Amino acid sequence: MKVALVGSCGYIASYILNKFSKEKVIDSVLKLDVTNNSDSYLNLAEADKFDYTVMNDIDYVVFTAAISSPDRCAKDYELCWHINVIGTCYFIKEAIKRNCKVLFFSSDAVFGDIPGVIYDEESNTQAVTAYGKMKKKVEDTFKGENNFKSIRLSYVASSRDRFYTYCIDCVKKGLTANIFHPFYRNVIVVSDVVDVVYYFASHWEEYKPTFLNVAGKELVSRVRMADELNRFIGGKLKYTVCLQGDDFFVNRHRITQMRSLYMQKYKILSDKSYTEKIIKELEKIIL
Repeated sequence: MKVALVGSCGYIASYILNKFSKEKVIDSVLKLDVTNNSDSYLNLAEADKFDYTVMNDIDYVVFTAAISSPDRCAKDYELCWHINVIGTCYFIKEAIKRNCKVLFFSSDAVFGDIPGVIYDEESNTQAVTAYGKMKKKVEDTFKGENNFKSIRLSYVASSRDRFYTYCIDCVKKGLTANIFHPFYRNVIVVSDVVDVVYYFASHWEEYKPTFLNVAGKELVSRVRMADELNRFIGGKLKYTVCLQGDDFFVNRHRITQMRSLYMQKYKILSDKSYTEKIIKELEKIIL
């Protein structure tokens, strides 16, 4: 199988590349990004200028690229829409024309924040944030297309994610971390995301729905994430809980609770607790 990885220099993409390099069924990975480290230069702001002939023999496209900062998407809405929607849709259409199977990285931001609601794959998407609206538009454009599937990610935790990197940096510098609260997600770990991506490489036709919610079984706060880290590093992280005002939540939800109807049905991931999953990621931390 020949794979194209869009956004190949990104954080999650690096884990995907590592996984695919070890799998015999993956013949090659074409790295597409806006950096010199990619195999082909792709600027989604000018997606119509890309040489799509390099996609002619690609079987599977993993589309991770996006401007993902909620605040930037709101502040620079027109620019981000051009990249996250117009350029993205243009590329996906060209890939599908070439019979590529496209796995699109979406987000739990396509849902809202209705108290008490737990969103699944069949829930209506009622995005209200700028970033959520962009992801929803791409989903709506290709919904029902046989060669398009979308995985909606909750927060992706790892030893290298922004939150844990910040916490570890505070430990190393002897600083007290500021932990925002209330801020809850069905946090997943990066190794699970990689396993989901690999699952679709070999089970595309088997999985019938268009969407898959990639979410942990527990609703996890940033405070819980910090406490799990402290269990692993012996309480070295000192932190204060910061209650955020409404301004912080203009472009992000306090709580987005998401579950999957299909993760266990299709036996894609093991049904384990956040504690069980995150410990394997935190083992990679070096103090």
